[in-house]
Amino acid sequence: MEREPNTRGLGGLASSRQSPPPTRLAADAPDAVEWFSRGYLPHRDLGGLQQSVTFRLADSLPRKLLAQWSAELAHLPEGKRQTEREKRIRTCLDQSHGACWLRDPRVAEVVENALLHFDGRRYRLLAWCVMPNHVHGLVETCREYPLPKVVHAWKSYTASEANKRLGRKGAFWQREYHDRYMRDAEHLRRTIEYIELNPVKAGLVPTPGDWRFSSARHRPVGGISS
Repeated sequence: MEREPNTRGLGGLASSRQSPPPTRLAADAPDAVEWFSRGYLPHRDLGGLQQSVTFRLADSLPRKLLAQWSAELAHLPEGKRQTEREKRIRTCLDQSHGACWLRDPRVAEVVENALLHFDGRRYRLLAWCVMPNHVHGLVETCREYPLPKVVHAWKSYTASEANKRLGRKGAFWQREYHDRYMRDAEHLRRTIEYIELNPVKAGLVPTPGDWRFSSARHRPVGGISS
């Protein structure tokens, strides 16, 4: 059985500017992993893809609300049902339900450092934002470390470290996550903009650069280029 990468003992950060981009894997390569599904969310994992990923805290969405949405959207076709569900989830997450453990700077710093640690080695980190109860990341994956492996490493390490700092036990992250691959340069630009504007949209800060745990603070003057 293939083992997940060991991320315990994360230390210094690596810069993606110091390493070449990951090798792209052709779509018809014999070991390419194409579309598959875990539950209701489709995922695509192919080396060299630029993919956005959102994962959230275990208590970030009330179960009763999720059940209510399932009943309300049951009459819609599958594609529209999923689109509407994702829209409601994004809106609800920005209302900061649950304990919002990521508000604690000690915990948010653990998560941000985990995202940055393997930048340039296992993936290229293009944008990120650690919100009070969820996390956005945008990466370009490589052949050796497809997205599920990357996200598992992030969540496994940060759950353990966060619980230590909070003095608690139990589930920290929701098991599922949502990801989407970038279709083109414009889609990439809009996704970066969405990620870095999230704290502003949620009413947490007046400008993206004011949010401490976000790539917006490190974005060069002039903003996002297409």
